[in-house]
Amino acid sequence: MKAGAKAKRGRGPRDTRPDETSAAEAPGRTDVDLDDLAIDETSPDGAAGPSDPIAVEIEAGASAERLDAALAARIPDLSRSRLKALIAEGRVSLDGATVVDPSRKINAGARLLVAVPPPVPARPEPEDIPLAILHEDDDLIVLDKPAGLVVHPGAGNLGGTLVNALLHHCRGSLSGIGGVERPGIVHRLDKDTSGVMVVAKTDRAHRALAEQFADHGRTGPLERAYLALVWGAPVEAGTVETRIGRDPRDRQAMAVTASGREAITHFEVLERFPSDPAPRPAARGGRAMSADAPIASLVECRLETGRTHQIRVHMAHLGHPLLGDETYGAGFRTKIEKLARRSDTAAAALSDLHRQALHARLLAFAHPATGRTMRFESPLPADLARLVEALRSIA
Repeated sequence: MKAGAKAKRGRGPRDTRPDETSAAEAPGRTDVDLDDLAIDETSPDGAAGPSDPIAVEIEAGASAERLDAALAARIPDLSRSRLKALIAEGRVSLDGATVVDPSRKINAGARLLVAVPPPVPARPEPEDIPLAILHEDDDLIVLDKPAGLVVHPGAGNLGGTLVNALLHHCRGSLSGIGGVERPGIVHRLDKDTSGVMVVAKTDRAHRALAEQFADHGRTGPLERAYLALVWGAPVEAGTVETRIGRDPRDRQAMAVTASGREAITHFEVLERFPSDPAPRPAARGGRAMSADAPIASLVECRLETGRTHQIRVHMAHLGHPLLGDETYGAGFRTKIEKLARRSDTAAAALSDLHRQALHARLLAFAHPATGRTMRFESPLPADLARLVEALRSIA
């Protein structure tokens, strides 16, 4: 199209921004506004995508220029800073491939598509949603989040979230975050990840907790430990150190990429299933075959960083994706068939799970007011406990 002409509206991909990371890790800031989080925290289930994606074709004869500058010159309705943010969020594609570098040089003939997300309500409403409270004082609240509960509102999840529940539960006891009566979210769990979370009730607590999560426990008492059920048998213990960014082939997923952010996960195998595999029967009178490898393992993962989907991406990167993980373990459907042949009970327990087998079992941090180390643990919820017991029954 010619320079100055209107960009065309077209059909584009949806975007989701799942979590399992620290809200404190937004570049250059430790205070994250709920309005920002509402956009970041779109759920994969029912997330509304951009209703009017904008198509741009760089006209013939145009000189090479930066991606953000090229878009700003051709989409007058959006500021350059807004376009840079959309690019960084993975909402811009170049000739069909997602591009996240706003300084990328764009040449004549390039076809661009900008997926602009729909607006979300600025302020969530209080909702009477039951919460499992582990601890509460004037500064913070620690809770055991169930699977299925989205952390904050976003497109497709405008209500029924943890933030809505906290606004109701803490009504009258929030001194305000940034001058607004709202809970201070300093870290996140995926919608379908259960376990321990801490939320700030005051500005002071929010800043102090955000600093601890941004430090990842390198100089303080912060600890985050998860239990995961993974396919196969990883080595006894180890550390996965990669870079994680948005998957260029699937904008709704993350991946190990050279351009991603540093991600470090320490893991230890706690149990294998079966724990003592029996040798296979001898074939045609010959020697007995070697023992089958365990079909699954219970692993503890400790985070040194907090990237989106970090544990799920790292375990899949090792070749041992989480049980029930449709995003990063879809290639292991044959394992499900093998599990069914070994144990109907275990296969039924996995079928009933309806989520990735991941639970935040431990959270420790320094109290923002007293400095005292606080430590909270959560046992496996019923659905994962049933699956573990069923896996233990495999002969």
